[in-house]
Amino acid sequence: MKIKCLIVDDEPLAVKLIENHIAKIEALEVVATANNALKAFEILTNKQVDLMFLDIKMPNITGIDFLKSLKNPPKTILTTAYRDFAIEGFELEVIDYLLKPITFERFFKSVERVIRTPILLPVIEQKQEFLLLKASGKNYRIVLDEILFIESIKDYVKVHKTDGAEITAKYKIGDLENELLEKSFTRVHRSFIVNNKRITAFSLTDFELGSVQIPIGSSYKEQSQKLIDYLKII
Repeated sequence: MKIKCLIVDDEPLAVKLIENHIAKIEALEVVATANNALKAFEILTNKQVDLMFLDIKMPNITGIDFLKSLKNPPKTILTTAYRDFAIEGFELEVIDYLLKPITFERFFKSVERVIRTPILLPVIEQKQEFLLLKASGKNYRIVLDEILFIESIKDYVKVHKTDGAEITAKYKIGDLENELLEKSFTRVHRSFIVNNKRITAFSLTDFELGSVQIPIGSSYKEQSQKLIDYLKII
């Protein structure tokens, strides 16, 4: 039984790209497309939709506000050219947060979670999500809640765990940032991604995670401020 998909985006080229990606995956099918939230709401009312690809910046009502308005939304993957809405996205428990232009490889990683979740990994995906990294010839399954922060060192990343363990792998921090966007993680510096849940103190210049101090980079002040604002109200 195929997963029925709805694409909501006001850019025809963006819709076409996602349609092309979906066409390559046997488990998915497009049941409808919409160029605004009102049309999308009508489709959701009248058709079965299992997975929605939702653009954020659209006329009249944003994708974020539209998703907030739905009482029983389908599983949703946000698609956008903007990084600024990542925190709001994970607050709404979206499946993923894809940055345009969306490559097929990144798209497949995202929908793979939806395809396998109901059948193979219901307990792991719902209760104990993890990051898979290959290092020293081994595949490390790192539980997200056990990550303190991630550090970039040239062409490598070092994952610092809450128990003091460290795992170093050849990986770009930008790729990890994309993988973790819908989770409780924020890139606050060109060299650091922090686990939002592990922040114990913060200021306008840095975040503290226990005894570790992580600086806020000049290019990441806007998204760091969004994280600070979020931490003040939870």
